Amino acid sequence: MEGYRESLLKGSAKVAVWGLGHIGYSTLCHFAEEGVNGIGVDIDEERVKRVNRGEVPIFAMDYWLGFAPGYLFEQGAARATTEWRELISAEVLVHFVAIPTERDGKPYLEILGDVCRKISKIKGLDMERPPLVVIESTLTPNTTDEFVIPIFEEEGLVVGEDILLGCSPRRDWFATPDRSLRTLHRVGGATNAETGEVLLDVLGIVCENMVPAPDHLHAEVVKSIENAYRHMEIALANELSLAYSHLDMRTVLQLVGTKWNVGTYQPSFGIGGYCIPLSSHYVLDGATHPERLGLLRRTVESSEEQPGRVVEYLVNGANAKRVGILGLSYAKNMRVPDQSPTLKMIPLLRERGIEVKVNDPHFTDAEIKEIAGVEAFAFPQGLSAFDTVLVVAGHREYNAVNHATLLDNLEHCRLLMDNTGIWEDVDFEGHGIGYHLAGSPYWLGGAPDLGRSLSSEHGSEPAGGGSDERGKPIGSKAVV
Repeated sequence: MEGYRESLLKGSAKVAVWGLGHIGYSTLCHFAEEGVNGIGVDIDEERVKRVNRGEVPIFAMDYWLGFAPGYLFEQGAARATTEWRELISAEVLVHFVAIPTERDGKPYLEILGDVCRKISKIKGLDMERPPLVVIESTLTPNTTDEFVIPIFEEEGLVVGEDILLGCSPRRDWFATPDRSLRTLHRVGGATNAETGEVLLDVLGIVCENMVPAPDHLHAEVVKSIENAYRHMEIALANELSLAYSHLDMRTVLQLVGTKWNVGTYQPSFGIGGYCIPLSSHYVLDGATHPERLGLLRRTVESSEEQPGRVVEYLVNGANAKRVGILGLSYAKNMRVPDQSPTLKMIPLLRERGIEVKVNDPHFTDAEIKEIAGVEAFAFPQGLSAFDTVLVVAGHREYNAVNHATLLDNLEHCRLLMDNTGIWEDVDFEGHGIGYHLAGSPYWLGGAPDLGRSLSSEHGSEPAGGGSDERGKPIGSKAVV
């Protein structure tokens, strides 16, 4: 009997993908590009229609994939459906589970449980070999043993005999095509050695750098723990910028990052996205002894406080009244608002009576209103309405505006706070606009009064905490 890999490549079997978000859609496309037929299911009817028309349903996904996937659907190598029963077929040899496992920033398993019960309907099929189920979603440690396997057993399936089960949470960085499913090292592990060999063989059709884990337990926990590590380092970067407010902590951390075994992280307005802030919750929830994870618990607390620190400075340090925020997404060139610092700062600002509006070129005005609860404004001309501007996500559309046009539209701005460094070389201070780059000296205020001589020499108080004769805060770009 031919192996799983051979059956897929010869076309005698296909893959099924549960969920067509970033992970699921890219899985379907990558396997189809390698000649493996596939079908994906999603509850979003409009997304399914777009996929089947050959359109890319996720912003910039064709760029991240490194190829235009439309032809794969046009020629029938892959297709999408809203009918999950179409995936319960003797032709489907591999099921990829790529559904959300969080809700409102916390672990959430209801969708995963529903998918496992639906996959269990294979029990009535006449199949020569048990299908392989690969969980690509990020899981709370021990979810496979304590949640997934019991569901299959309740449905009458024996894992390892009637169904094969492996874990291989995805690591993709959806910002650049050189860090993709194909090129990144991918960890995979299964419930027994035989299944592990099948898992690595199948995933190796696309992935060039498979890394075997001893079993599913070890594979399952890797994604959460590696992101928890990153979470702690980012939180430390933020706290260092507060503890050493007189230093340019961005520069310090860049220098620190030149050591071969140290990562480089920068202070910011807060941590967003699916993975990093959520993974720490996964690790805490799944730990056998969570009371031993005091550092991680403090990391979560400190990170959740960071957007509030920015707001506190805007209210009490900068006396902001009208704030325009650039970026609903949590990161540049993405259409993902999940856990964005913008969403965390808006209610805090509005509670203090500050007017807030948002611009993001990747969302419609109606979407911004629905997601953020505030009105949208046009860029760059709408900037003239604000005394304070925050750059949360450094989208390419913002970078494409020349300096003169940008400054002309900041006529009433007194302070611009930049989370990204996208406008670090703009002469804001020469136009009376305070410029605070996250992590630069006194970027959240607190500059000491260095005396009359320095003020007289520069015509203003030191960078970061003072104001000029017109009441505009002086930026913190210059090192005192």
